[in-house]
Amino acid sequence: MLSFQPSLKLEKALKRLQGQLATVSSRLASVSADEAKYLNRCALISNVGASTRIENAVLTDAEVEWVDTTLSADGRTTAFEAHKAFILDKLSKDRERSVEEVIGCREVLTTVYLQAKDFVPLTEMVIRGLHYDLLKFSPQAAQYAGAYKSVPNRVISKSHATGEERTVLDPAPPGVINNMAMADLVAWYNTSLHEVPWPLLSATEFVFRFLAIHPFQDGNGRIGRALFLLALLQSDDDYLVGLMPYVALDRRIEQNRAQYYSVLHAASKGIFQADPSRYHYEPLVWFFLKMLEGALEDVERYRQRYTMLQKLSETASVVLQTFKSRPEQRLRVNEIVEATAVPRRTIQYVLKTLTDQGFVQRLGQGAGVRYQLVF
Repeated sequence: MLSFQPSLKLEKALKRLQGQLATVSSRLASVSADEAKYLNRCALISNVGASTRIENAVLTDAEVEWVDTTLSADGRTTAFEAHKAFILDKLSKDRERSVEEVIGCREVLTTVYLQAKDFVPLTEMVIRGLHYDLLKFSPQAAQYAGAYKSVPNRVISKSHATGEERTVLDPAPPGVINNMAMADLVAWYNTSLHEVPWPLLSATEFVFRFLAIHPFQDGNGRIGRALFLLALLQSDDDYLVGLMPYVALDRRIEQNRAQYYSVLHAASKGIFQADPSRYHYEPLVWFFLKMLEGALEDVERYRQRYTMLQKLSETASVVLQTFKSRPEQRLRVNEIVEATAVPRRTIQYVLKTLTDQGFVQRLGQGAGVRYQLVF
């Protein structure tokens, strides 16, 4: 059972959310397999990009998409080591850590999408396995992969102006307390999964308690957001389970990152509690509810984008592919002409079409104008 009692106002909002889920689900009932695959990939790319940028990685969604395309050529995520030099040469070696974080997050979210129902009941071994996959591509963090923390991992905020430090989160200490807290959390989750009528409530408590424990030395935020998705995919709500593969929830969280951290801190005042009923969950539920409502609205935007893609001319598709193969670059018209062998006048017409439809953005004016891919 939940460690808190939702207010009547919150329950009313959850009922409203249920209606929105039903509406969006009905709109997607007749989508083709190709469109469904496109929507899922959009959600994956957006979630990977957003979740890693929340933790200060720097790859754009367009760059994440290019990395995903590069690694999907042979259908194996483990192909990263074979493609690593090529990827880093393209995106610059000073972004190596961001690339490694993207690869790990991509692997974790892909696993969650494909195997969520296989992880019922949830086990600590599964959580630790996901954490291993998250960090295994990062040499600096690989030593922590899949293992609970062995030294304290307080989260400290430092003012660049004054040098003053403050503790943002004082989580469970390593060792017995950390391990017992995780065992209790997983047992509670498996018991509560099918007892709580609103999946968003149990998912919120589960993930917040996980973040308050902060069981791993590194990667807790990214794994926490993946576990939130997992909890929703494991729920009994058919609408929610059917829609979450197409929902870029982390994109919305990234857009509201300051509020996200503020609400997380307010729920616990930054202090781990052995008694989970001492946390204040409801403001965090409201936050996730609003993020989910916004992310559901984004699904229609992705559907419109898919429709526009199907209507692009062959020439426009060729030009768009040129941008996708160079996501890190801002291209001049002459560079596109050289890459495609398409006449300059035709390129200018195509660029106007792609700009108007939001596939690329125009930067600058006159002779210095350049164009860049928009995911």
